[in-house]
Amino acid sequence: MRETLKTWLERPKVGNFIIGVILFNAVLLGLETYPAVMNRAGGVIIALDNLCLTIFVLEILAKLIAYRFGFFRNPWNIFDFVIVGIALVPAAHAFSVLRALRILRVLRVISVMPRLRRVVEGFVSALPGMGSVFLLMALVFYIGAVMATKLYGQSFPDWFGSLGNSFYSLFQIMTLESWSMGIVRPVMAEHPGAWAFFVPFILLTTFAVVNLLVGLIVNSMQDAHHEEDVAETGVFRDDVLGRLDEIERLLRQQSGGSSHETKAGEDRVTAP
Repeated sequence: MRETLKTWLERPKVGNFIIGVILFNAVLLGLETYPAVMNRAGGVIIALDNLCLTIFVLEILAKLIAYRFGFFRNPWNIFDFVIVGIALVPAAHAFSVLRALRILRVLRVISVMPRLRRVVEGFVSALPGMGSVFLLMALVFYIGAVMATKLYGQSFPDWFGSLGNSFYSLFQIMTLESWSMGIVRPVMAEHPGAWAFFVPFILLTTFAVVNLLVGLIVNSMQDAHHEEDVAETGVFRDDVLGRLDEIERLLRQQSGGSSHETKAGEDRVTAP
């Protein structure tokens, strides 16, 4: 029974059905944010939402029966288990905030779509390298925030009056959101040499460090794709070798049977 259930769960049609339920549930959760829609069809939407949750729970139970403790060896199964478990927590008192976390069920589409899984796995594998880059960026921001507070804090206290304000203003400058007309040019009106601080900061953070992060993520995703291709190639090779061994065994049996028939015929010929 377990093997039959496991085979059924691994069928592409079942996976596509679960994807469809996840996307349908995402639409329902979006409709719940419209008061007019809820006033007209709130009961139907809530009933359908509960139906989707029931399907997710049954899927998890089926996987637990089919894989037993092996279910928890797969990180994506644990991810699904936690997401569905959050939706089962009663939405009352201290747990009322978890009601809004039902939208996390949409994230289950990541676990059932291999391409999205590869993206997430590539991002996760890049985290160790990204940690070093984030540390470098934090040092640059700290040095820049201290300098900006000392240089421009008295003239522009709203932007650089404290270390926290300087951090936020420098972050806005790094994102290039209204950095020139909104912050830098007004500062340069009183401090003409301010460009010598802001331009190198933008070059170092926006064009160097941020692109370094992007490069790390892209490289990790390429490595993840390569590992998957190698794994698929290994599976294909093992399948081919298995088929060749089977063919060789059949040929050996056939040749053995033919030799026995030939020997029997020779014995009949030589018999008196």
